[in-house]
Amino acid sequence: MKRQRVIGLGAALLCAVALLAAWVAWLNLRGEYGAHAYAVQADSTDRAAQIERGAYLARVGNCAGCHTAAGSAEYAGGRALQTPFGTLYTSNLTPDDATGLGRWSAQEFWHALHNGRSRGGRLLYPAFPYDSYTRVTQADSDALFAFLRSLPPVRAAAPAHDLGFPYGTQAALALWRALYFKPEVWQPAPGRSPEWVRGAYLAQGLGHCAACHAPRNALGASAQAMTGGFVAGQGWYAPSLQDAGAAGVRAGHEAGWVRLMATGTGPSGSALGPMAEVVVRSTQHWQAQDLQALAVYLRDEAPQADASRTGESRTDASRTSESRTGRTAPAHAQRILGEKLYGQQCAVCHGRDGQGVPGAFAPLAGNATVNLAEPRNMLLAMLDGGYPAATAQHPRPHGMPPFGHALTDGQIAAVASYVRSAWGNQAPEVGTMEVYRARQARGF
Repeated sequence: MKRQRVIGLGAALLCAVALLAAWVAWLNLRGEYGAHAYAVQADSTDRAAQIERGAYLARVGNCAGCHTAAGSAEYAGGRALQTPFGTLYTSNLTPDDATGLGRWSAQEFWHALHNGRSRGGRLLYPAFPYDSYTRVTQADSDALFAFLRSLPPVRAAAPAHDLGFPYGTQAALALWRALYFKPEVWQPAPGRSPEWVRGAYLAQGLGHCAACHAPRNALGASAQAMTGGFVAGQGWYAPSLQDAGAAGVRAGHEAGWVRLMATGTGPSGSALGPMAEVVVRSTQHWQAQDLQALAVYLRDEAPQADASRTGESRTDASRTSESRTGRTAPAHAQRILGEKLYGQQCAVCHGRDGQGVPGAFAPLAGNATVNLAEPRNMLLAMLDGGYPAATAQHPRPHGMPPFGHALTDGQIAAVASYVRSAWGNQAPEVGTMEVYRARQARGF
């Protein structure tokens, strides 16, 4: 009787495992066939025009940004991507038969974007943001593929991924996809203007804004809500695009936001860190109407706030700071120290009153980065230097020297706290622990 019971339990367990495996497999096959299948179209497209359009789409998606290693040919892959689970290396997108896309078909390429599957059906890691690319239309996928096929082939095999167990297994990927990924077909929102629809398509699809600007859970999954989050492996904070008081677009200020994306410098600051690279490789090359469409979409997605986030009172800001740093508002002595150091180190460029110099040095009064509740980006600029994007319209931006070697954590915290509370700024104070974490994030 006992043996029969053990056999019965074993059979039930095997049945449960088989059912779980079948469920995971079924969820991973969603969108592979039927209405979502690749529809072979008659080749009536002007090839040169399709390649030109694909080249533009590659800029929109910043494909070269990830698929180009330092010192290597563009699109030849091999760039290391640091993740909480290990290091991934990007693939070769040139049409080399042995190491690139030379043997791929347009259908296989579309399935990579739409379903997150490599040639032959192997599951791809979501560092390749197919949770956004799944919305890319087949026509855009075909144009992008035509452009990549037009590139000179480069023989360059990517290094093997370096992931801890079990993250490097196909079984773990299948389970992750079953939990967090479902292929989608782009459907324009009804009742919206063509400009808004275009902006939504760019943001949610090939532009993959959520890859950086959406928070991720412990398994690296994102709900695609662009409410802000830390950029994996880089330490920088990607502010919320759904908050007009952060990186969202404020009504009436669309032109300034478009200018920031096109030139790297806007009325209230410059693009720094990973965003500077995005501007250099991608957004400065966008067509003006596409930048405007993205601004319209983000403006309508962001609840509107005053420029200096006056909806958050100074009392609320201090309370937020207390919960994060474990101490009350800075002592009078610390404020005096911060003001003194600012006058010695910062005022010559940013002005005594934080007004900056138009076209040269960013204003700190009302600066969006300065006023973020999360101070990480400001601290990294102070520690490691601030280097805006060099673009065609702004080829020689003024950079900011690093101060991490010259000032202690306490001094950096004092200056940051002073700037974040001066000239009408109303951001929480900064503690020395936050400066320490910023140093650790960038390897100081």
